[in-house]
Amino acid sequence: MDTVGLWTVFGSEVIGTGLLILLGVGVVANVALAKTFGNGPNWLLISFGWGLAVFVGVYGAATSGAHLNPAVTIGLWVSGADEYAPGVDITLASTLTYFAGELVGAFVGAVLAWAAYRRHYDQPEVAGTQLGTFSTGPAIKSTVDNLVTEIIATFVLIYVILRFGDTPGELGPLAVALLVVAIGASLGGPTGYAINPARDLGPRIAHALLPIKGKGGSNWGYAWVPIVGPIIGAVLAGAFSHVSI
Repeated sequence: MDTVGLWTVFGSEVIGTGLLILLGVGVVANVALAKTFGNGPNWLLISFGWGLAVFVGVYGAATSGAHLNPAVTIGLWVSGADEYAPGVDITLASTLTYFAGELVGAFVGAVLAWAAYRRHYDQPEVAGTQLGTFSTGPAIKSTVDNLVTEIIATFVLIYVILRFGDTPGELGPLAVALLVVAIGASLGGPTGYAINPARDLGPRIAHALLPIKGKGGSNWGYAWVPIVGPIIGAVLAGAFSHVSI
């Protein structure tokens, strides 16, 4: 089997995660921002939009195994897998390469989503609420409860992804997409279901840096929750994947 170079892994994850975040942030912007054709409360559209964004991102990053998410990388590492993808050994260097590609891709995808909706982000009607299209935040602020929600939701994501390998058929990207839809529809209400540290951090950095009128702060006080929660959930899922039931 040919070895996949780390630059190839990095580029693949940038492209795949960039597509994921472009379409994911884009569907939230379409629903949340004023004067778009999709404007209006529609959580189900957001859930399906994120699921389909994962579907697209997986194909975009097929070369690297399409992690798109540091939690997936961590879950595979803890599970004891031999490779992150065919031809990509699990090493410190490859792990950091995945993390870097996922974060850079998330930032680039968020910037592209902003570019597509730039006029809508600058509308006075949405001043101070734009962050919600980029990153997650709690419906009810409660640090412990918000952290627990992210741990549970990420555990479901990573554990089921790891168990896909035990199924008799090739489930492919559609199964992962439907899993994300299910998590969003069922567990997304309390925190907006980051379930992906890069998905939240990359767009939050973009929000902080982009010239958006009246955007307000980037809520850095909460930013650690959608990073730490998914990491804990991924570690638990990777460890639990060893348990025979």
